[in-house]
Amino acid sequence: MNPAFSVIFLTTLTGAGQGLFLALFAATLAAPGRVPAGFAVAASAVSVVLLVLGLIASFFHLGRPERAWRSAARWRTSWLSREVIALPAFTAAVFVYGAAKWQGFEPAAAWIGAAASVLCVALFVCTGMIYACIRFLQEWATPLTVVNYVLLGSASGTMLAAALAAYLVPDLAPGYADAATVITLAALATRALSLVRNARLRPKSTTQTAIGIKHPSIRQISPGFTGSSFNTREFFHHRTREFLRAIKWIFLVLAFPLPLVLLWTGSILAIPAAIAFAFAVQYVGLLAERWFFFAQANHPQNLYYALTG
Repeated sequence: MNPAFSVIFLTTLTGAGQGLFLALFAATLAAPGRVPAGFAVAASAVSVVLLVLGLIASFFHLGRPERAWRSAARWRTSWLSREVIALPAFTAAVFVYGAAKWQGFEPAAAWIGAAASVLCVALFVCTGMIYACIRFLQEWATPLTVVNYVLLGSASGTMLAAALAAYLVPDLAPGYADAATVITLAALATRALSLVRNARLRPKSTTQTAIGIKHPSIRQISPGFTGSSFNTREFFHHRTREFLRAIKWIFLVLAFPLPLVLLWTGSILAIPAAIAFAFAVQYVGLLAERWFFFAQANHPQNLYYALTG
């Protein structure tokens, strides 16, 4: 597939916003009274900003943005429609949670936070299932797709929570650093598992199955199209195998070991800027990871156009 940067920014920005809110609300449950209202308000505000930026990025992928509201119409059968509903609902819930914390409405904030957490998980599932439900794209059609969306978003959000805590509430920073480490390592394990799985895949569609002839020596000598078209632009990345391999190693380094090194350097030496830089590096790595995620999916229609990479 040809990665769309609007979707890449949508999924990485909203993922970080979701992970940040989950990290915030988990801390308020695990350590009642230790999370100052000011920190909760600041983290909620940053989460809302990330979610809104992700929503804005999504509009750049629409051919007719003025008709975007129609994308929610098929919520009974479409994971995309469900995502379109869940994203603004979750954003609104986080905003109301932050407002309740700001005004000191603690009992109400607890219930709102619980509802927002449910919406957050629903949004993760909807986003992951948009891709996992496409059975003919074997690289995506696995539960690991949903798991990786959850863990990668949670890792970046928790890393951001550690950076905010290092500046605003240093006492919370070690706990967030521990959580970010565990989630990042879990994300590395599941993403590596998906890479191993995808490397072993064998295409279900072949030239023989496409034309219904089982002869073993069928050879395509020309592409099915002589010029560029929507199909050749949208369903293939036009990059070499070497380029994809380089992107894979870039995201494996930037999204996992390097930010952890920066995180613990900043934590041990009490350098908040290093922790903030760890989040920035990890986010860049996740941009590369999401590009690779889309590019690795091999659409069966590319057989017709003789597109390989």
